[in-house]
Amino acid sequence: MTARRTHILCALFFTAIIMVNAGGFALSEAIRRLGPVPLGEAITYSPLVVDRDGKLLRPFTTADGYWRLPAKPEEVDRRYISMLVAYEDKRFYSHHGVDPVAMLRASWQILRHGHIVSGGSTLTMQVARLLEPRPGRTFADKAAEMIRAVQIENRLSKEQILQLYLALAPYGGNLEGVRAASLAYFGKEPKRLSTAEAAMLVALPQAPETRRPDRAPVAAKAARNRVLTLLTCKGIINTDQAKAASLEAAPQGRRLFPILAAHVAERFARQDQAQNPSMPQKANLVETTTISRFLQEQLENLARERATALGGGVSVAIIAVDNATGEVRAHVGGVGYFDKARAGQIDLAESLRSPGSTLKPFIYGLAFEDGLAHPETLVDDRPARFGIYKPENFDDAFQGTVTMRRALQQSLNVPAVMLLNSVGPTRLIARLKNAGAEPELPLDAAPGLAVGLGGAGVKLTDLATLYLALARDGEALPLIWRPQDRALAVQPHRLFEKAAAWQVGNVLIGAPPPENAIAGKIAYKTGTSYGYRDAWAVGYDGANTVAVWVGRPDGAPVSDLIGRKAAAPILFDAFQRISEKRTPLLPPPPGVVFARTADLPPALQRFRPGSLPEVATSGPGDAPLAISFPPDGARVDISSNEPDATLALKAMGGAPPFTWLADGLPIAIGEERREAVWDNPGKGFARLSVIDAKGHTASVQIRLE
Repeated sequence: MTARRTHILCALFFTAIIMVNAGGFALSEAIRRLGPVPLGEAITYSPLVVDRDGKLLRPFTTADGYWRLPAKPEEVDRRYISMLVAYEDKRFYSHHGVDPVAMLRASWQILRHGHIVSGGSTLTMQVARLLEPRPGRTFADKAAEMIRAVQIENRLSKEQILQLYLALAPYGGNLEGVRAASLAYFGKEPKRLSTAEAAMLVALPQAPETRRPDRAPVAAKAARNRVLTLLTCKGIINTDQAKAASLEAAPQGRRLFPILAAHVAERFARQDQAQNPSMPQKANLVETTTISRFLQEQLENLARERATALGGGVSVAIIAVDNATGEVRAHVGGVGYFDKARAGQIDLAESLRSPGSTLKPFIYGLAFEDGLAHPETLVDDRPARFGIYKPENFDDAFQGTVTMRRALQQSLNVPAVMLLNSVGPTRLIARLKNAGAEPELPLDAAPGLAVGLGGAGVKLTDLATLYLALARDGEALPLIWRPQDRALAVQPHRLFEKAAAWQVGNVLIGAPPPENAIAGKIAYKTGTSYGYRDAWAVGYDGANTVAVWVGRPDGAPVSDLIGRKAAAPILFDAFQRISEKRTPLLPPPPGVVFARTADLPPALQRFRPGSLPEVATSGPGDAPLAISFPPDGARVDISSNEPDATLALKAMGGAPPFTWLADGLPIAIGEERREAVWDNPGKGFARLSVIDAKGHTASVQIRLE
């Protein structure tokens, strides 16, 4: 080798080293200028409201108006994944962001045709482009994509990269991601796709605007069939599958996104917006509810069917609650969310309405608890006047002497008002509020006797809360809408003592059922507001509580809109859709008195309207009946007497014999003396009542320590 050649080779060698170093420096500088690697942390997804099992109830658009729903590879049909990889990037699982073979092919096509035929982009490069959109398809843009693809591969797994593609791929208009596209074009989640549907979802992102099924169905179908042909050549699908898929009709437009439990979802969205006023919606919000999607669909269909049958702009609202937890399993706030004639976007389950007779069971519960009455106590259903108030029955007739059981089952008005006059409407409202309901009275009006017949505004959610307490033997729980609300729920309050609540349920389960329904399975009560504006039915078995409202959203009267005819059949049908088998009510608690009318203590055999729960006056010449010991509000220490604790009781005034009750349960019957003994009273709050021979009653509230 000559010296000249040696010098030339040395020069070329050093020049190559300089060029490599210069290229490396340029590459390093280019990478530096690109900035931090985008990994998808800043992506804002559509807020989602899901059911208790994570199934979608209702999505919302992002703040910038896109449907962008997250999707994991395991949540998408595996057939679609295999078709996508085979069509877009067959070496996806082996390359490191850039596929050299694909790039060489693309380069050869450019040299041969003089322009870009295929970009040679891998799925990772497409993800890089989706994360960092670039306006053109220049070589500089392509180089940046390649750099980003390598960087992304070094930071994320293949599954994470695929997940980003599934969430961000464009499908036309404001649809991004395979899940949004599947819901919009096929009306279903992408977990189960046909061959034709999977091929369509593979084809659309290549030219999303020119292949949109809602605007260019012919182009969309042609693109889908080209994918089917190519995948057949690659052996991903067989000829028969491709032929059958090519004959399948392509979607002609977009479908509505799921909108189940729409009002509950809307409520959470508003709450979130209130908590984040600087943002239209919280980024990446997923609200999990206690609702069951399956049951929600069932009851929404039921409400729609019955409202359509009733006609006249009538709507239906339904709530189903799990007795054990207080969790709402279904909430139908109305019929047709977009139905303006039925005011579909108003949550009718949260609207104040006249409850009709649905509050009557709580009047009876107070009377049973106070010892004023027993289910077999006789009461007169006859014309009566309370000042200027003269209640009448629904059929304008009277039934004479009936038991309390029959009076409640037949929803007789006069006996209910007699009882309310004795227990006091103010006390009834206070007890309902303590249980979590929020009854509304007319402005500046005090509770009156009309409250018992519908003279107060009540929400369907209030009635569900109150009847849930009856189903739980008197223990009131707040309705739970989301799993995290369980920890925030207040301690249970007691609506009634166990015996009184059980007695009410034992009466209501004997109410005559609607036509073609089985009796003795559901404890329920109906109600009809004045002027046929609202029809109600609320009931429970041992597992669930269901509340139903029927009426016009504008409050207009509807001819013959009666709770028993319009709402009760929906109630029984709702229970059937929850489960074909009914769960029995809770067994009677200890101390419940089972007796015929003739076997009751004399004071409980017939209800005398003159008696009052707190202090009542005896007949002429008699001293007023009162409890002298223990006095009202007393704190009594019984700890020194354990384990055989007793509490001495003493009455003054009244006419013997006396009957003593604790929390509605008899502890001494037929006592001729004014003294009695309460054995093993236990600790805690207790309500003591004494009834004399004339039916007069006195009560005190004490605390045993």
